[in-house]
Amino acid sequence: MAAKKLTSPTLNNKLSGSYAALLTPFDSKGKVDYETFERVIDFVLERGVDGVVVGGGTAEYPHLDLAERKELTTLAVHRVQNKAKVLANIGTSSLRGTLWLGEHAAASGSYALLLTMPYFFRYEQHDLKAYCETVCRALKVPCLLYNLPSFTNPLDAETAIELLLSEENLIGIKDSSGDRRNLFRLAQARRDRDFSLMVGDDGVLFEALTTGWDGAISGLACFVPELIVSLLRSFRAGNRQQAWDLQKLLNQMIEQVLHLPIPWGVRVGLAVRGLSTGDFALPLSALRRQQVAELRVWLSDWLPTCVGICQGSTTNSSQ
Repeated sequence: MAAKKLTSPTLNNKLSGSYAALLTPFDSKGKVDYETFERVIDFVLERGVDGVVVGGGTAEYPHLDLAERKELTTLAVHRVQNKAKVLANIGTSSLRGTLWLGEHAAASGSYALLLTMPYFFRYEQHDLKAYCETVCRALKVPCLLYNLPSFTNPLDAETAIELLLSEENLIGIKDSSGDRRNLFRLAQARRDRDFSLMVGDDGVLFEALTTGWDGAISGLACFVPELIVSLLRSFRAGNRQQAWDLQKLLNQMIEQVLHLPIPWGVRVGLAVRGLSTGDFALPLSALRRQQVAELRVWLSDWLPTCVGICQGSTTNSSQ
């Protein structure tokens, strides 16, 4: 299939809805399992997400080489076709790597690119601003800032707003900080220019929606997409009480999953749902083995009830 190159960014590139941040499956030899990756894409699409994200934090992208990240992006675009949108994270630890990934993702047919801040070395806000400006102006395609402060250099709200108001290729931001102050600050900044606001921390999803945010890019949606999809649909249908009840259900899951690194919890969740995605990035200590076993048991009991509630809420929202 011929890839369709990204067009220049316009308001038509605005994002909303539910996006599943995909993890990266591995085979028994520790290599990327592309066949299982396709199955994960099918799993989330069948449960109603509006799109998928390749190579984000849930994917543990620092563990992958650039060639693997390129291949995963190409595969996702081909697998999804026109059924949903594909967003590709192009952030690396260097400008050279980011531009190399960005050029490939721009040509692959990805709907837009996510730009994480550099990791490993610590940089100042003016460094990050220059980095983002250089990437956006070089690629000239729709990009979203990706603020992931737990794992990369943190992007201050003021810096993000400066960029969103000045860089025409930026169509929005995914904010995974969980900082509630950012919800209002970024929403208020849209008085001067419209752009997409996507939540990256599921714990503040309901609150973000009430502030006018557009949707969620969720790692947890990789193994329980029904919950994120149902919460957004309930809110859009005007049933805020139902949406809040679903947020409380989501909070229950977050409390359990956070005993582990998030990608590990997502890997356990998919295994409980019948999709084995390979080993963890590190060997498990005795405590981790216990936590994995406990999460597996908890999810086995919790997931059927959760999915049933989501199916009921979706039916109610569509009436």
